[in-house]
Amino acid sequence: MKFRALTLVLMVLSVFVIKAPGLAATRPNVILILTDDQGYGDYGCHGNPLLKTPNIDKLHGESIRLTDFHVAPMCTPTRGQLMTGMDAVRNGASAVCQGRSMMGNDIKIMPQYFAEAGYSTGHFGKWHLGDSYPHRPQDRGFEETLHHPAWGITSLPDHFGNTYWDPYLNHNGTEKRYKGYSTDIFFREAMAWMKAKKKSGKPFFLYLPTNTPHVPNWVDVNYSKPYADVGTYNGVKVPSNFYGMIANIDENMAKLDAFLLEEGLKEDTVLIYLNDNGSQSFEASEIYNAGMQGFKRGMLDGGHRVGCFWRWPNGLTPGRDVDDLIQVQDILPTLAELCELPKPSKDINGTSIAKLLQGKKSKLKDRKIVIQYSNCETSALRWDHAIVLWGKWRLVGSGALYNVKTDPHQDKNVVSQYPDIAQAMREHYEQWYAEARIRFDKPRYITVGSDAEPSLILFSNDWQGGYCDNPPNLVEANTMGYWDIDVAEAGKYEFELRRWPESANLPLCAGVQGETIKAHESFSGYVGARPIHFANIQVAGFQGTKVAEKDATHVRFAAELKAGKTKLSTLFSDVDGNPLCSAIYVKVTRL
Repeated sequence: MKFRALTLVLMVLSVFVIKAPGLAATRPNVILILTDDQGYGDYGCHGNPLLKTPNIDKLHGESIRLTDFHVAPMCTPTRGQLMTGMDAVRNGASAVCQGRSMMGNDIKIMPQYFAEAGYSTGHFGKWHLGDSYPHRPQDRGFEETLHHPAWGITSLPDHFGNTYWDPYLNHNGTEKRYKGYSTDIFFREAMAWMKAKKKSGKPFFLYLPTNTPHVPNWVDVNYSKPYADVGTYNGVKVPSNFYGMIANIDENMAKLDAFLLEEGLKEDTVLIYLNDNGSQSFEASEIYNAGMQGFKRGMLDGGHRVGCFWRWPNGLTPGRDVDDLIQVQDILPTLAELCELPKPSKDINGTSIAKLLQGKKSKLKDRKIVIQYSNCETSALRWDHAIVLWGKWRLVGSGALYNVKTDPHQDKNVVSQYPDIAQAMREHYEQWYAEARIRFDKPRYITVGSDAEPSLILFSNDWQGGYCDNPPNLVEANTMGYWDIDVAEAGKYEFELRRWPESANLPLCAGVQGETIKAHESFSGYVGARPIHFANIQVAGFQGTKVAEKDATHVRFAAELKAGKTKLSTLFSDVDGNPLCSAIYVKVTRL
C-alpha cells in the first residue's frame, strides 16, 4: 500500500513539474522568420513563373498555409503588430520613422512572454522598432540579439559606408564586424545560438527577420544571374537582384532545415514563415502578383495580403490551406496558447487561431479588422491609410468597397451596390478609431541617463519632425525635429551634436564623395557640404548656443537637468543665423 501511495505521489509531482509555469521543458521551440519586402507573389509555390524557391516551396508543402493573412503595407507597423498583438495605431509604432517606429514603453511584447515561460530568446536580423534605450531588442525581452539599426543597412543610424558584405552589426549593444553576406550571417549566427541553447536544456524562441529582399538590391551575382539572363518577361524588365536576394533566402532555408534535422529539433519546433508587406519591386508585382493589385505601401490587397506558413510536425497536421480572415496580430495569442505562455494582455486585438490550426475548430468567428498605418506621417487622421476587412469585403478609405472573392484585382468599386455593407464597415471603423486614437496620442519616450544605459545616441529617424531616415536626407541635411526624452536621474549631462555619424569622422560642414553613399548610385562628385556655423540646444529649460570650431566633427554642451520627461531640440544654422537643420545625431551622457 505504501509503495502504491508513493507511486501515486510521484506521478502527480511529475505532472506538476511538466506543467509548472516557468518550466518549459515540454514546450516546443519556436522559430519565427519574417522576410523584408517579399510579396505574396514572390514565391514559386504561389505560382510565380520565373522565381525558383524550392526550399520555401518544400516548407509550404509541410505546413498549414494561411491564404487570407494580412499585415500592414509597411515594415514597422507590421513588426509592432507582430510583437504586441495590437493594431499599429494602438501600440504607437505606425510609421517607419519620425518618432513612430517605437512601440509604447509600457506594452509587453512577444519575447517577454516567452522569457516568463522559461524560454531562451534570440533575435537575429532586422528590428525597426527603435534604436535607443529602452526600445532596442535587448531592452524588450531578447537575451541575445544581432541586428542592424533602423530600416536596414545604409540607414542613417547604421555604420557609415556599411554594405551587405562583411557588415558592421550590433551584438548585444556592441558594434562588431562580421564576415560574409548579411542574410547568410543572420542564419549562421542564429543556428549557432540554437545549437548552444539546445545544450542548455531550455526551449528557445528565435526571431529571425531578414534584412532582404529590402533595398538596396545587393546580392552576389551567382544568385541574380539566372534572372538577369532572362532579361524581360512579357515586356517587363526582370528584377534580377530582387529575385536573387530571395534565392539566397531560399538557400538559407535549406541550410536551416538541414540543421534542424541534424540536431533533432525539427519535429518539436514550431516554424512560422511570413513576409512583412507586399513586394518592394514594382517589376516583380507586374510579372506576377497572384491576381492581386498593388505592392508595398499600397492599400489594396497586394500591399498587405502576404504568405504565412506554420509547420510543427509533432503538433499540427500539414498540407492544408486555411482561408479564414487572419491578421499578424493573431500570432502572439496563438503562440501563447500553443506554447502555454502567460495569458496576453486584454489590450491586444489579436485572436488565437490555435484550435483552427489544430483542427479542433473549422472556422473563426465572424469579425471585422482594421489596417491603418502612416506613410511616414505622424498624425493618424481618420481614414488616413485605413482599410477595413470583413470576410472577402475590403473597404479602402471610406468610399471604395471591393469584394475580393469575385474581384481579386479590386477593379470594381461596388460601394453604391452594397451601401449597407459599406456602412456597417464604416461604423466599425469609427468605433475602433475612437478607442485606438487615445492610445496613439500617448508619447513614447527615450530614456537618458539610466544606470542601464548612461550614455546613448539619439538618431534622427526616431525624432518627431521632418523625414530624415535615408542617405539622401543625410547629404541634404535640411530637416528638423525633436526627441521626447525621459531623464532618469537629475544631474549633469553632456550633449554632443553631430551632423555626420561618429563612424564617418567628418567635419560638420564637410561633404563627401558621392560614391561614399553606396546605397544611392545617383550621387556623384562632391555632395553634402553645409555652411554650419552656430549650434543650438534646448532641453528642460536649458538653452545654449556655440560657434562650431573649424573642422569640428561635433559641438559639445553640458547642462544640469532635473529628472523627468521633457523635449530635446537642436539646431544648426549658418553665420547669418539662417536655420539649416537639426543635429542628426546627439550623444547624451550622464556625467
